[in-house]
Amino acid sequence: MTEPTPLPTRRRARCPVCRRPASAADKPFCSPRCRDEDLRRWLSGGYRIPGEAAAPDADDEGG
Repeated sequence: MTEPTPLPTRRRARCPVCRRPASAADKPFCSPRCRDEDLRRWLSGGYRIPGEAAAPDADDEGG
């Protein structure tokens, strides 16, 4: 009889800001500080995708 294969170990999630292990209370971040830093980056436009600006829609012209 063969031995059962072990289940793969689950890696702990890492904070996307500082790469420390995420805490259960602030998941996916490690702390309120990193959670707030991520929000600041979103609000200041830090997570933009580089490229040309999109043309405005006809609905946006107010006509």
